[in-house]
Amino acid sequence: MTQSRNVVIAMDESHHSDDAFQYYMKNVYRPEDQVTILYVPEYHTVIQSPMVMTDATVVTDILKEEERRIKTFLDNLGQKLKTAGIGGHVKSMGGNPGEVIVRVSRDMNAQLIVLGSRGMGTIRRTLLGSVSDYVMHHSPIPVLICKHLDGHTH
Repeated sequence: MTQSRNVVIAMDESHHSDDAFQYYMKNVYRPEDQVTILYVPEYHTVIQSPMVMTDATVVTDILKEEERRIKTFLDNLGQKLKTAGIGGHVKSMGGNPGEVIVRVSRDMNAQLIVLGSRGMGTIRRTLLGSVSDYVMHHSPIPVLICKHLDGHTH
């Protein structure tokens, strides 16, 4: 009998994480796996809004909308597990995405981390950092970084 594995699949709202999930399902998944889909939400609208500094009610409304968006996305992730017939759960935690992925994976005694790669160019990756680079260099367990074959150009 094959032992179960704890697998963390880090997902965001990009097609890159969907590609990573599909790759995992097609090439790596074992029926005994216990999967945690981990989502680290980012609050883009609040940061990008010019009204943030002037009106507290606007900020409150924006935050409520962001919370609705995040809840809907988490519900969709739960449905993704259910549709695939995978044992596991969805977890959401705030913070720096790379640090959260490594910490949660360690705390869960995961045997594998799966995540997508956005394929940022060298300059952008240097300036902004890359979640996949961070996880790859700081994780004590194996990391599977899935690139979308059609989306990567040199």
